[in-house]
Amino acid sequence: MYQNSSSQEILDQTKDWFQKIPGYFANPYNILRNYNKENLQGDLIASLTVAVVLLPQAIAYALIAQLPAQTGLFAAIVAATIGALWGSSFHLHTGPTNTNSLLVLTGLVAVTTAETPIAEYIAIAGVIAFWAGIIRLVMGVAKLGVLVNFVSDSVIIGFTGGAGILIVAKQLAHLFGVPGVSSPNFYIVVTNIISQIGDTHLLTFYLGLAGIAALLILRRFVPKLPGPLITMVVGSIIVWALQLDQSGVQVLGEVPRAFPRLANIPIFDFTLVSELMPYIIAVALIGLIEASSISRAIASRSGQYLDSDQEFIGQGLANIATGLFSGYPVAGSLTRSAVNYENGARTQMAAVFSAMWTLLAMLVFAPAAAFLPRVILSAILIVTGARMVNISGARQIFQTSRGDTVVMLITFIATLTLELQFAVLTGILVSLGRHIAQTSMPTVEMVLPEDDYKHFSHQPEKPDCPQLGVLTIMGSIYFGAAPYVENIIRQHQFERPEQNFLLLRFHRVNHMDISGIHMLDTVLRLYRDREGDVFLTGVREEVLEFMERSGFVETIGSENILDQDKAIVHIFHNILNPAECVYTCRQKIWRECQSLPKSQQPFDMREVLAVPADIEVPAVTPAELPDFLSKENTPRVIDIREPEEFSQGHLRLAESIPMHRFINEKPVSFSDEQDIVFICRNGRRSNQLTWYLQSQGIKNIYHLEGGISALEVASLPKSD
Repeated sequence: MYQNSSSQEILDQTKDWFQKIPGYFANPYNILRNYNKENLQGDLIASLTVAVVLLPQAIAYALIAQLPAQTGLFAAIVAATIGALWGSSFHLHTGPTNTNSLLVLTGLVAVTTAETPIAEYIAIAGVIAFWAGIIRLVMGVAKLGVLVNFVSDSVIIGFTGGAGILIVAKQLAHLFGVPGVSSPNFYIVVTNIISQIGDTHLLTFYLGLAGIAALLILRRFVPKLPGPLITMVVGSIIVWALQLDQSGVQVLGEVPRAFPRLANIPIFDFTLVSELMPYIIAVALIGLIEASSISRAIASRSGQYLDSDQEFIGQGLANIATGLFSGYPVAGSLTRSAVNYENGARTQMAAVFSAMWTLLAMLVFAPAAAFLPRVILSAILIVTGARMVNISGARQIFQTSRGDTVVMLITFIATLTLELQFAVLTGILVSLGRHIAQTSMPTVEMVLPEDDYKHFSHQPEKPDCPQLGVLTIMGSIYFGAAPYVENIIRQHQFERPEQNFLLLRFHRVNHMDISGIHMLDTVLRLYRDREGDVFLTGVREEVLEFMERSGFVETIGSENILDQDKAIVHIFHNILNPAECVYTCRQKIWRECQSLPKSQQPFDMREVLAVPADIEVPAVTPAELPDFLSKENTPRVIDIREPEEFSQGHLRLAESIPMHRFINEKPVSFSDEQDIVFICRNGRRSNQLTWYLQSQGIKNIYHLEGGISALEVASLPKSD
């Protein structure tokens, strides 16, 4: 029945998934059909502001990847449109980004040379975008976006910090006016600049410093103004007016006035694609992580519900489109998305409008780029790259988590020393390794009741019960964690060889697999081999169901799976040896211990506890007791409990002689003419004493099975 219902559920989910696929691609129709004219004003105002930010960023970020300015503009126009219409977030703005540009450069450098024609260089960037888009699209349709959650914030902070420093390092060549090197390796870039520092072009250097200062001042005192755009315009005017381009200051050159056009790119050159695949995967995953984190952050402020699968599809289609239309890989931009939200964008159409404004600006103002100094763009990228180093986020990680700190530092160092795709992979692997290490070592604590007996907690300073150990397991017991949990339990058993009973608290165990079942089988066998037992409490419904299907419930016995509130009561009154509680243990651990008398004449219970399993101790059942007592020579009934227990209720014919007296002295005379029946609370002390005396050669002695508790059930006479 279980398998049938599970199969039906899978079929229903698969059917629902296929039904949703057409809806994913019909998103633009839904947006336009439901568009409210009341949103138009807010969307237009926000789109103008975003376009002012987008224009310089698109040019500058393309230059990071060593691509022409128009490639960045084409990518910005196409991605903003497609990403918005097929995405889910009202405010996420898709286009060129710092990180993506640096990743693209890594891939391009790996498969090209200095002699590679610029057209081929652009085409390869398009191939990376296309296949990265395919990966994102497939992940969205297949609902695999959850995989990006395995990349922790510490990986992102470490990677973006390292990427920011790399961006700054690469722009220093333009700042000093010396030839750069086509490499994303930090060491190579820095040593190249140092070797040429004596050739610094001072005019370029001073203009760059002025640009950096202007950006910082504008951001500090008038943050609402478009600092990068203002700096670009002023820098271009200065170069034009003073004719600095004729004095060695490099300028961008005129940007062609053109619409994004369909490009002829070798998307099915699988030899090239296989070479690029590590970089394609890195671009795809990092871009998804950027888009997911940015859209979630803004949605937490706007209150919008996000469809993550739809967002992945939007990101996938945006990259496919930019690859086909002379662009390069894109992702969600934190800066532009925040500007979009803060300036009143109401729907995805704000991003579409920003693309239109950017296209208009490109067609009208493209000639003005002829005098745009390259060092001003470098100044913009230096400031932007420096801001990518999240000092406050890194400080927070340093202060809160040693493990996250290690992950962040390893990723940061890998970003500066390895190729970027391997840096990303290193961060992901370290992050996954830490996650696996954490989940494979769930917390297993010995716990004791607190002073009010309402809760259990880890109290290592307190003595524990000599008969019963209680362990709380916190975490899933799967194949990676089961050996660790077993080792902890074995260590617990080794340190407390006298503790024959174990209660495992399972209320914090959410998942268990067959390895966990095998571990429990082993633990159960360990305790039962020493005539002890294992009990479970707080077992969640789904875990209990798995235990039933695996047969473990039958193995341990359903009577050993106890209610959380009644577990200790049951074990204390029915399992633990009260003789040991009275005569050996000096502690009062459990609530039930509080009323239990502690004999002032303790003795070594090991002498009387070890009743051999193959020995049948003479016994009388409650049903047999009336006939047994009606014998001609009436047997003596001796209650071996402590006086305090005896006074609380006893059999009328019984006389009180505590058990310890039979161990330390001879309080009665044994004879062959009269039988003696020993009685206690539940029959265990009397069974042990009967065996002990029998082993001393004494005959005609018996114990009452079940003790006085059994007499109460049988409604036999008992005195108050």
